[in-house]
Amino acid sequence: MIDSINIRVYACAVKDKKVLTLFEEYAGEPLMKFPGGGLEFGEGVIECLHREFDEELNVKIDVVEHFYTQEDFLVSRFRKNEQLLTIYYIVNIVNEEDFLILDPCIEKTEWIEIDTPDNPFPLPIDKIVFDKLKEKFL
Repeated sequence: MIDSINIRVYACAVKDKKVLTLFEEYAGEPLMKFPGGGLEFGEGVIECLHREFDEELNVKIDVVEHFYTQEDFLVSRFRKNEQLLTIYYIVNIVNEEDFLILDPCIEKTEWIEIDTPDNPFPLPIDKIVFDKLKEKFL
């Protein structure tokens, strides 16, 4: 039974037709995903993105535009009682020279070519977003 909703806010940092991705372990599974995370109570979605980049990667961002909001019902693959709602923004990293992985859960970061023939993302909404990035940037 679904008894909670988890709002997730993610960023597509695009540079030279590449998008920033994070590799981390979550709930015992390796995961490739966009930077971002869970909205905290009393926090706006843009504020969430700024906090996540500051806490995880030690950088500031400029939010360029809203990019995509999940349209379909989705149950969390990690918590079966939880519905997810994900929101994605296009961002620019302001101070890339200060980039430093601060979150011990993040194993590495990588700039993934947007024009890769296969969609490398494992999560269903990230897959949709990556395909939309191809439409926008290629």
